[in-house]
Amino acid sequence: MSRILDQRTLLLVISCLTSLQSTKVLSEWKKCGDQECEMAMSRVQATTDYLGPDCRYLNFKTGEEIMVYSKLSRKNENLWAGSKGKDFGYFPKDAVKVEEVFIAEEVEVLTKATDFLCLHGDQYTFE
Repeated sequence: MSRILDQRTLLLVISCLTSLQSTKVLSEWKKCGDQECEMAMSRVQATTDYLGPDCRYLNFKTGEEIMVYSKLSRKNENLWAGSKGKDFGYFPKDAVKVEEVFIAEEVEVLTKATDFLCLHGDQYTFE
C-alpha cells in the first residue's frame, strides 16, 4: 500500500511541475509590427523539423512556411511566435530562415500572461 501511495505522490509532483512549466513567462518583452501584435512581421520557412517541449510551442517540419507575429526580446531573444495554418506558438529563430519581411520597424511591448498559455480551438487552457 505504501508503494502505491509513493507512486501516486510522485505522479502528482510531476503533474504539478509540468503545469508550472507550461504557464511560465518566457520573457517580459516582445517585439511586434504594431502595438497589438496583430500584423504579420514576416514569412519564414523551416530549415529543420521542430517539436516543442509543451503546448505553447509550434511544431513543424522542414520546408513548412510560418507567419511571424512577434519576437521575444531582452531575456529570451531566441524565440519567435507565429502561425502555421491554424496552429500558433513559439519556436526557435534558428530553426527557420526569413523568406519575406513585411514590417521593417519593430515595436517593443510588454508581454501579457495570456501570451504564454496554451490555446486549443477558441479557448485558453489553464493548467
